[in-house]
Amino acid sequence: MSSPSPFAQQSAPPPPFTADDYRARMARAAESAAEAGLAGVIVAPGPDLVHLTGYRPVSTERLTLLVLRAGHDPVLVVPTLEAPDAAAATGAPALTLRDWTDGKDPYEVTAPLLAAEGRFGVSDNAWAMHLLGLQRQLPGTSYTALTEALPMLRAVKDAAELERLAAAGAAADATYEEILKVRFSGRREVDVAMDLAALLREFGHSQVDFTVVGSGPNGANPHHEAGERTIERGDMVVLDFGGLKHGYGSDTSRTVHVGEPTAEEQRVHDIVREAQQAGCAAVRPGVACQEIDRAARAVITEFGYGDRFIHRTGHGIGVTTHEPPYMIEGEEQPLVPGMCFSVEPGIYLPGRFGVRIEDIVAVTEDGGRRLNTTARELAVVE
Repeated sequence: MSSPSPFAQQSAPPPPFTADDYRARMARAAESAAEAGLAGVIVAPGPDLVHLTGYRPVSTERLTLLVLRAGHDPVLVVPTLEAPDAAAATGAPALTLRDWTDGKDPYEVTAPLLAAEGRFGVSDNAWAMHLLGLQRQLPGTSYTALTEALPMLRAVKDAAELERLAAAGAAADATYEEILKVRFSGRREVDVAMDLAALLREFGHSQVDFTVVGSGPNGANPHHEAGERTIERGDMVVLDFGGLKHGYGSDTSRTVHVGEPTAEEQRVHDIVREAQQAGCAAVRPGVACQEIDRAARAVITEFGYGDRFIHRTGHGIGVTTHEPPYMIEGEEQPLVPGMCFSVEPGIYLPGRFGVRIEDIVAVTEDGGRRLNTTARELAVVE
């Protein structure tokens, strides 16, 4: 790889979130739950808890749950031995901590915080044993996944979140610009993947979630994990990489070619680029998510490759790199300013090669803004 880029020193961290930010988020979640006919929301360790409180515990067999109900103060139930860490979280001043000690039934502690009857939204990654424990205490309650009940819980970002997503996108762009300078031919996919991971960290990522390097026929597998295959001249190579910077996600894809491409390879890449442009151009408030998928898919279908576009056009991004909303047929959720999601059509030819181009797009008041700005033309690498 080349020497470190000045970009690594230029990106100052954004101002931290405050207890008031988390208080407002918890209040909105409780209100949204009530509007959806839910008795409340219970949140286990994971991205929803981080988003709502700033607290990031490890998920274990010991119960940790945030309880949100309209008209009630937020309460975080935690094991006593983890209470000091919970109290140190930025959002802790905006909630009440209730701890329980080993040897006591945590569900007895939590049950009084819930309604004896009613339907609660629960974060998708809650442990089944914890929900079953609550149901034993409160047989009149039932539960539904937050992705289904409140899919918009984290979907609309405020200005501070958009700033973090833009910084993550810029870091991913800097990574791409640098990876174009490394040698591809004669090296293994895993070697290039390690370069990508190192660059993401150099440019400020605290977490690398994925570094897809799909060369030649491996590029026809959209989620190919970089392997031992040696990249050769004449290969098309799909690059898809991202992770978290300042707690918010990046995710971008570009396809490069080792040496000059054939006319067919160039044509397929041009089709995907046109489809990606069509998907991005369709972004504006009020448009249904499925229309982004339809716009991109129509281009690929028109050129005869419809059956080789085998995944949805996009997914939301925020405190995780994949979250609602999803740009897929059947998703009628209208776009709202502040939503951020990928637009990433692709064509995959089994046994031969694949092409994918991906940007993160933020919905604005009158359209969409790409958070990735690197060139989308087919780059030739050595």
